[in-house]
Amino acid sequence: MTYRPFFFLIVLLIFTSCKEEMSTLKQPIDKERISVEILQMFDAYHAAINENGLEAEFDFLDNSSDFFWVPPGYQSAQSYDQVANVLIENNKAIKSIQFKFDTIQVYPLSNSIANYSGIVSGKMLDTSNTISTFKIIESGTLIKRKNGWKLLNGQSRNLIEF
Repeated sequence: MTYRPFFFLIVLLIFTSCKEEMSTLKQPIDKERISVEILQMFDAYHAAINENGLEAEFDFLDNSSDFFWVPPGYQSAQSYDQVANVLIENNKAIKSIQFKFDTIQVYPLSNSIANYSGIVSGKMLDTSNTISTFKIIESGTLIKRKNGWKLLNGQSRNLIEF
């Protein structure tokens, strides 16, 4: 009979913890707020790259073991460290670069995860003073961390090079 109060306590704890977990899962998704935050993040992302080159991307990538990206020209997903090496190497050949979204769609999945898809226009001046313009189609997943929205994974492909 001494186990009965403990049994009741355990059942009560399980019930309340499940109820709390279910309530967080059922939180309404504020799609408008999330979309605005993500569009602001991409504006800051492109402004940072325009000002500081490709290495400015590091502030916007999720440096976790869950990160992967398929950069233009690659056939498979690359880890954070591999993408970092690509950015560092490519940045050496660039005097200036500018990116902007021509189109973008944001698809919030929860209050901390969203997908996006869009077309990015770019203009680059390399170290031989050659100007290149290009378009990239890009899609990916973003995750909200304590310090803002980060690119978690995705892929980019060249559409047009002039």
